[in-house]
Amino acid sequence: MSGIQAAEACANCGRESSDAVKLRYCTACRLVKYCSVGCQKSHRKQHKKACKKRAAELKDERLYNQGHERPEGDFCPICTLPIPIPMNEHSAFMVCCIKRVCFGCSLAAQKRGMFDCPFCRTPMPRDGTELAMVQKRVDAKDAAALKFLGDQYYYGYNGLLKNVQRAIELWREAAELGSINAHFELGNKFDSGEGVIQDKAKAVQHWEMAAIQGDIESRNSLGVNEINNGNYERAVKHFLIAAKMGNEVALGNVNKMFANGLATREQYAEALKGFQDSVDEMHSQERDEGTTVCRDVQREEIAREIANRNRES
Repeated sequence: MSGIQAAEACANCGRESSDAVKLRYCTACRLVKYCSVGCQKSHRKQHKKACKKRAAELKDERLYNQGHERPEGDFCPICTLPIPIPMNEHSAFMVCCIKRVCFGCSLAAQKRGMFDCPFCRTPMPRDGTELAMVQKRVDAKDAAALKFLGDQYYYGYNGLLKNVQRAIELWREAAELGSINAHFELGNKFDSGEGVIQDKAKAVQHWEMAAIQGDIESRNSLGVNEINNGNYERAVKHFLIAAKMGNEVALGNVNKMFANGLATREQYAEALKGFQDSVDEMHSQERDEGTTVCRDVQREEIAREIANRNRES
């Protein structure tokens, strides 16, 4: 061989790249190039099989190689540590600044006599003012605020009547603006058919969008979906990623697969070690104390909410 690299050429007509001829990749597979849309259309039938196969490979590479780190919203903005899962049991959502603060930092602030928002120092909202604070951020198209307001409509919190359709509308808008958590919720609804026409493919699309950005629960849901479809190798890959990011449910799923001969001993050991390393990273004595105290407060608030609903009905 001469060692001289052959010039790039159109996969259909063979025209070589030059100043006059600009070749462009097939955007789906990036295996071949074309000099024009016409050549790409003419070559489609011949190229379709290889294109589809490579496009699926590229999608899997992205799906399994990305999203191994938790997103910014999963970290307490004060101590900068990732918040344990499930986050709503270990942190509080601050409607003033749309931040989630871990219970350890909340309790530490209270011990210093600070009873306002521990992050932005805004006075804590009184009854009836929480939604007004959120609405300002919603009007500014804040994705996290839209997701939060959707949650309020879905569960019927803060005096709002339960409205699943309104919740889904808000989640859709939040997802379009980049909310990972909104993608997760929409995935759940398309999977179950609650409030929307059931569409398993759309559910997977939403979970994948969230998973590649680090959403643990979406990653676990993808694993469950693969289990249901009999794709055990793909399932264990998802569970391993989620377990090593601190998801105990995913760890349990790997354990069940191992017990049923669907995962190896090495895979379970890898999941167990990764899970423990993640838990150790999230743990602190202050968080343990804060979680105990704040959970008691949450239970009291839930009891009051139930009592208020009972009186209204």
